[in-house]
Amino acid sequence: MKFPRVKQVTERLLRVGSVGTNHVPARAAWIAQTLRNIPSGQRILDAGAGELQFKKYCNHLKYVAQDFAQYDGRGDGRGLTTGSWDQSRLDIVSDIASIPEPDGSFDAIMCIEVFEHLPNPVLAIKEFARLLRPGGQLILTAPFCSLTHFAPYHFYTGFSRYFYRTHLAAHHFEIVELHENGNYFEYMASELRRVPEVSARYTSTRLRIGELIALRMALKMFERLNRNDRGSSEILHVGCHVRAMKAKRPC
Repeated sequence: MKFPRVKQVTERLLRVGSVGTNHVPARAAWIAQTLRNIPSGQRILDAGAGELQFKKYCNHLKYVAQDFAQYDGRGDGRGLTTGSWDQSRLDIVSDIASIPEPDGSFDAIMCIEVFEHLPNPVLAIKEFARLLRPGGQLILTAPFCSLTHFAPYHFYTGFSRYFYRTHLAAHHFEIVELHENGNYFEYMASELRRVPEVSARYTSTRLRIGELIALRMALKMFERLNRNDRGSSEILHVGCHVRAMKAKRPC
C-alpha cells in the first residue's frame, strides 16, 4: 500500500476550521463593496496597482492603473516571492510620490497593500492629497504585520490605526471608516499554517507526524478562541481597512 506524500498528509492534518484564512477574503470583500459604492463615471487611480487585481470591480468607473514597475516576481531572491509578476497593463509607470497627473484630477484613489513597499509612505499620502479633488475619497489597506515579501522593496512591517489618524489628518483627510482586519488569534493561526512551508525552506528537518498533530490541535484552540474574541485586534491584527475623504476646504 502506498502512503500519501508528506505534503498531502500535512495539508489534510491542517485542514481544520477557517481561522488563519479569513483575513484575505475579508479584505477582498471590503475592497469590492467599497469600490461598488463609488458613483458610476468617476475617475479612480489604482496607485501601486501591480497586476490590477481589483480592476474587475471598477467597470463602472474610469480606471487608471499606476505602478513603478520594477518588481519582476523574483526580486533579490529573499523572503516570499511571487515567481512572476506581469505589469504590462499599467497606464502610468512612475514613482508613486510623483505621478504625472494634474492636481485634483481623480475622484477616488485606492492603494492596496502597498505602503510597506514604499521608502516613505507619507510622501504617497501627500501626493494623493494633491491628486484628489476636494471631497474625493481615499481607499487604503496595508499590513499591521507582514513577513518579508517583494524584496528588496519591503521597508516596513506594518501600519497601525495611529499611523492613519496622524498622517491622514496632517494632509487634510477625514477618516470615515477604519477597522482592523482579523485579530490576535487570526494572525497567529495564519502563521501556524505557514510553519510547514517555512520549516521546509529554512531548516534541514521535516515536521514529525506528532508535531503536525500538535499544529492541528493548536489551530482548533485558536478557532475556539477566535469565536470568543473580545477585541484582541487592539494588540495584533492583519491590517487596517481605511476609507478617508479629502477635506472640501483646507483645515
